[in-house]
Amino acid sequence: MQTERLKFIKPMKPLLVREPPVSDDWLHEIKYDGFRVQLILDWAGARAFTRNEHDWSRRFWPVVDAAEKLKAKSFILDGEMIAPEPDGRPNFLQMHSRMAWNAELLAYVAFDILYLDGEDLRAVPLIERKAKLWQLVKPATGIIQYSQHVEGGGADFYEAAQRMGLEGIVSKRRESPYKSGATDAWVKTKSPNYLRRERKRAA
Repeated sequence: MQTERLKFIKPMKPLLVREPPVSDDWLHEIKYDGFRVQLILDWAGARAFTRNEHDWSRRFWPVVDAAEKLKAKSFILDGEMIAPEPDGRPNFLQMHSRMAWNAELLAYVAFDILYLDGEDLRAVPLIERKAKLWQLVKPATGIIQYSQHVEGGGADFYEAAQRMGLEGIVSKRRESPYKSGATDAWVKTKSPNYLRRERKRAA
């Protein structure tokens, strides 16, 4: 019997840029305003870790329970824990309240898969990893959701995100492997309104 559990993998971090890339070899996703979380399932059950490897499984127990119902023996998912509004938009101000009192109103938006049923997927191109991720979490209408993407059209997607009042977008090279740490294969473009709020908080 396997005794060693799957281990946390340091997340891949997008670099902040002023404008999104425009070439067609990039995927673009919404930048969800929440907590970066890695979901791990192995022979002993599921766990949820923050980006700094803190085990928050108890705080995110409904998502952990849902992860154990997915049709796989083991996986490592990368994603964002959010407090969605009725229209699906994340409300970061509600995160702490829901974590304390209404964890069932949280949602986990999965955007990458690093490991699945004995196979390390980090060297697999992103577009292929996302296809495997979709097969695992579809139809993704419950507490575990799927981060949809568009290919190309970064400027238009960024403008649409701003009009919706979102934090911004994350752009990723479609053929990129998963590498821990900061990398220019993933970049984030934040809405000017969010950047101003961050500067005020830091002042």
